[in-house]
Amino acid sequence: MKIDNYNFAGKKAIVRVDFNVPLDENGHVTDDTRIRGALPTLKKILADGGSLIIMSHMGKPKGKVNPKLSLGQIKDVVAKALGTDVQFAPDCAKAADQAAALKPGEVLLLENLRFYPEEEGKPVGIDKEDPAYEEAKKAMKVAQKEFAKTLASYADVYVNDAFGTAHRKHASTAVIADNFQPEDKMLGYLMEKEVQAVDNILSDIKRPFTAIMGGSKVSTKIGIIENLMDKVDNLILCGGMTYTFAKAMGGNVGDSICETDKLDLALDIMKKAKEKGVNLVLGVDCVAGNAFKNDCDTQICSVMEIPEGWEGMDAGPKSRELFKAAILPAKTILWNGPAGVFEFDNFTGGSRAIADAVVEATKNGAFSLVGGGDSVACVNKFGLADEVSYVSTGGGALLEAIEGKILPGIAAIKG
Repeated sequence: MKIDNYNFAGKKAIVRVDFNVPLDENGHVTDDTRIRGALPTLKKILADGGSLIIMSHMGKPKGKVNPKLSLGQIKDVVAKALGTDVQFAPDCAKAADQAAALKPGEVLLLENLRFYPEEEGKPVGIDKEDPAYEEAKKAMKVAQKEFAKTLASYADVYVNDAFGTAHRKHASTAVIADNFQPEDKMLGYLMEKEVQAVDNILSDIKRPFTAIMGGSKVSTKIGIIENLMDKVDNLILCGGMTYTFAKAMGGNVGDSICETDKLDLALDIMKKAKEKGVNLVLGVDCVAGNAFKNDCDTQICSVMEIPEGWEGMDAGPKSRELFKAAILPAKTILWNGPAGVFEFDNFTGGSRAIADAVVEATKNGAFSLVGGGDSVACVNKFGLADEVSYVSTGGGALLEAIEGKILPGIAAIKG
């Protein structure tokens, strides 16, 4: 069922959102992007005359109650975004009475789902090596189904609008869907847009296709790099990965982040790119710092000749020009991961150069998809989120979708 075609009048809808938003030390929301992203779905339900039950996780409480990860802290922010009062259920598994009492147009926010280990469905407090682990795992799967059934009992219809957790087979993201008829479960607007954006990248490629992969480790991106090799024309590998490649080629990388056990993997990636005719773009110079902080001393040097006591913190001017040359002619662009330690204002130059090139290419007709927490934070920091085609809310989910994996949260609804 498509959400656009569904009439929520007189229905109770339970909606899985991704309100895992960053908080400061006082519990105040520092970035409400994910809350704003869910508004079209939530407002459609209320406008139709339905009542709304919102559920989400926050952080990794590992099945235990942690007040610092309570969704009660974001209740007022959600209420302000929706323009209506929001009630709060302090225990997501004991909210039946509050859910039953909801009138059309009313909203109930459930407490953090992950305060219950049943949400993730993993045994707590038992080691995987323990002989009793497999039995504990089976028991937890039964408990997870019961937990999902409890959540489902609050509502007439289930909507999944949490793309960020679509790659997890959790109670609220996948298992719950078994309790609803096909016509009473659907993807929210945000999920639909995410699925379409991934489809644009994978199935409807306009060439040239340039992918930009940043981040600190080659090992965390290897699956997506290998999958993209068969699809892209240009592959930019930047960020901390740069120094693993430089070391693999015999360079001195000083104190830079480097996976010394992945040097063969780096060389293998270079070999595969050559074999497949992919233009692999690696940084050639960097802005190095003599300490991991914003106000350290800096120098620009070759990635092959970083002095001892110095570490690569950002892409240098020559690297930025190489990146730009691969981005500007592109008609399809995927960007995941920054080019440096963009959290420090003095090391934003490389990421900013990529962002500006992506924006320029987008203005010239490219489809640009930016995804992954750090890249999203990057474009938000630069105030450029509205100038790319699509900003994805999903980090791991986006990467797994692009790797070609089936996402349980989508499969549970689409079959």
